[in-house]
Parts: sequence; structure tokens; C-alpha cells
Amino acid sequence: MTSVLVVDDQILIRAGLAALLRAAPGLEVVGEAADGEEAVRLAADTLPDIVLMDIRMPRLDGIEATRRILAQGRPSPPKVVMLTTFDLDEYVFAALSAGACGFLLKNSPPERLLAAIDTVAAGDMLFAPSVTRRLIEAYTQRDGSARPPSGVPDLEVLTGRELQVLRLVGTGMANADIAARLVLSEATVKTHLNRAMVKLSLTSRAQAVVLAYETGLVTARAARTSAEHAAERPEA
Repeated sequence: MTSVLVVDDQILIRAGLAALLRAAPGLEVVGEAADGEEAVRLAADTLPDIVLMDIRMPRLDGIEATRRILAQGRPSPPKVVMLTTFDLDEYVFAALSAGACGFLLKNSPPERLLAAIDTVAAGDMLFAPSVTRRLIEAYTQRDGSARPPSGVPDLEVLTGRELQVLRLVGTGMANADIAARLVLSEATVKTHLNRAMVKLSLTSRAQAVVLAYETGLVTARAARTSAEHAAERPEA
């Protein structure tokens, strides 16, 4: 069973999501929270595998709640999917840096919501192609304009293979695609990525993507190409 915590300040949306998940095989709703503070408390109490997290909420927003949940020190922290009203809002980069592993539109059809949970449960990030393209466009505007900020980990601690995997993760490729590109098994790809994340003190795949951009490991052109290929495939 995959356990899910649903967080949204709008009771109708929260109740609708919870009802859909309870009716799906293999899923268990372990809690519902109406704001970020309640989400942090319930995450500590229920230890969910996945958190569906609204971004804009009273008392404590979804970004800070995500940051606090992932800092709780669990050996296997939950995967946080941000719930958004629009396909991109001003909190996207902050949410990625906080450790969110993807974004899901609140008006997504039920089958897409369930597929999204399967995607993040398998360890991949979740972005609609439209979101990915616009994220890359925003990063394109930053190309060559600034050096990586202070405090960014040194990539020299990585092995050559770990660096290859991190670069491909940064372009938005899924583990299966990376495995095919490098002629490795998916399990080996996951091992290299996990080791790289430990060395770089990263807590999520999303943070690995952000770091790949910040250090210049990934160029906007390379990421744009991956996004265009993703757009040609059905969304998760």
C-alpha cells in the first residue's frame, strides 16, 4: 500500500482528492490537513509515502511546510507533489528548492492523478510538458548571467558516472531513459543518483535538478531538447 497525506485549505478539493484516492486500489489516505502547520504535524504522526501539498494556504504555505516535512529526519522522506491552480506560478522555483518532486494541476482528471502518484512513488519527477518548457525558458534567461551562488556543493566529489547521471536527471530524463542512454539497468541508475545526492546533501530529485542548473552542469539547450521530447509523449 502507498500511503498518502492530502493537504489543501479548500475542503471540497481536499475531500474530493481523498475520496478518489480511497477508492483506488493500492492507496491509503492516512490524513487530511487544511494548512501547512497541520500538514507538518500529520506527516510526523502518519509517516506518509506521498504528500499532495497545496502551495497557497493560511498560517503556513506549502513551500515552508514541504521544507519542514523533509527536514524531519526520516530515513525515507515522503515525496511531495505540489497542487497548483495554474500550470506555473511564482512559487515554482522555491518549491523545487524546498524538495518538491513535481507539480499537479488541481483540475487534472482522476486517471492523471493516479498515474502521477505511481510516477513519484517510482522515484521519478512529475511535470506536465507545459510546465517543463516554461521552467526551462525561465532558466534560459539566466544563462551566463551569474555564477553559482555561494554554498553550492562541489561537483568534484562525484564520480564520472554519478556526474553523467546527475546531468541527465537535470535535463528532466526519467530513470528508464537514462538507463537506455547509458546502457545501464534502472537499479544502477538509481544507485548512482542516490550516491550523488548523499554526497551533495540533497534530499530530493528536484533539488538535484535545481543544482544541475545552478552549477552549469545542464544547459538550457540540452534541457529544452529533453522537454520537447517529453512533450511528444503522453503526460504522466
